[in-house]
Amino acid sequence: MADKAVPHYHNQPGMRVVSVGSKEFMCIGALPPFDHPHVFLDMGADSEIICQYCSTLFRHDPELKAGAAKPEACVWTDTVGGATKAA
Repeated sequence: MADKAVPHYHNQPGMRVVSVGSKEFMCIGALPPFDHPHVFLDMGADSEIICQYCSTLFRHDPELKAGAAKPEACVWTDTVGGATKAA
């Protein structure tokens, strides 16, 4: 399975704000099986965006590398062939 080209984030911890290193990404809400439809979010020229499904506020942090998040636990990982991979 190929790596995902677009980072996927979730808010299972219930954070008020999730800082992300990418301005284009997918929000999945909570971890599966309680996830919402995986929605593509694009901040464009803005520095923050609210997911219309789960109301999580995502804020771009230019100090984070692409695909990273604060808290780190909000980066979605899945299991492929028994090994955990970053999404």
